[in-house]
Amino acid sequence: MTIFIHSIQGVIIIIVMIAVGYILSWRKWFDESSSKLIAKLVTQIALPAYMISTITNDFTAKKLLSTLPDLRFPVLSMLILFALAAVLYRVMQIKEQHKGLFESMFLNSNTVFIGLPVNMALFGNRSLPYVLVYYMANTTIFWTLGVWLIQRDGTETEKFSLKTTLGKIFSPPLLGFILGVLLVIFHIQLPQFILTDCQYIGGLTIPLSMFFIGIAIQRAGIQNVKINRDSLGVLSGRFIFAPILMSLLVLPMPVPVLMKQVFILQSAMPVMTNAPVVAKLYHADEKYAAIMVTETTLLSLIVIPLLMMFVKSGLVT
Repeated sequence: MTIFIHSIQGVIIIIVMIAVGYILSWRKWFDESSSKLIAKLVTQIALPAYMISTITNDFTAKKLLSTLPDLRFPVLSMLILFALAAVLYRVMQIKEQHKGLFESMFLNSNTVFIGLPVNMALFGNRSLPYVLVYYMANTTIFWTLGVWLIQRDGTETEKFSLKTTLGKIFSPPLLGFILGVLLVIFHIQLPQFILTDCQYIGGLTIPLSMFFIGIAIQRAGIQNVKINRDSLGVLSGRFIFAPILMSLLVLPMPVPVLMKQVFILQSAMPVMTNAPVVAKLYHADEKYAAIMVTETTLLSLIVIPLLMMFVKSGLVT
């Protein structure tokens, strides 16, 4: 019962912040430009500062370096999910114009806007290295394989740009992570006022992320949520196949329990909020992508407490 109450409390904290964003959007405090501004503030300002502040304050070089080999688990998991998505596309008779989007959303998860706050609420700062390891794998695969899949659905084609792709992979959050790691490894101490500024600015990450999700849900419209084969396929990937597969990969391995818990949670996060943006860029079905972001985000409010109870129940050892 204690585990259940703790799990529910962690999710309620998140739900309240999402509800604030939803209500303020409904009250017309936020428009599309506001949503874009919040996304930029989180990904380009707050999150990099959060990475630098937390890593330099809470971690040692030895602890950080020991987490890098763990990249193999999320990478392998997503590659297997990609193969599984290709099979389910045919078995579930997904619409042909949704093939690329379906496969991309099936294997990639929202590791920052929801994954980070969820793990911080449940495990605190000690989970950050594992959150970031999953984030690195997820971001790299989305902006390479995931974008290529979505592009195949589009009515317009654009040339592959290595510069653009690398710019998306080496985004400000990842660069903040890399800078924090380098500072720790080479024992470089930033001036205290800079670290304090990073701490204050980084504190915006979680509430702004939750506001963004609330705004996105309101703008997508709950009335547009509908269950069909195309949506059931993505829902099964995000909330059934992904966490089960990750559990099978990490539970037998002699790795830290916290890493197992974080990876299982991260694997079952909703669809990435970037999916509709990329779909719009390549003239794929952005409405389908937006609806799946909304559906998986709403359903995650039920799935996350259940997963929290599972990873904290003692079954994950």
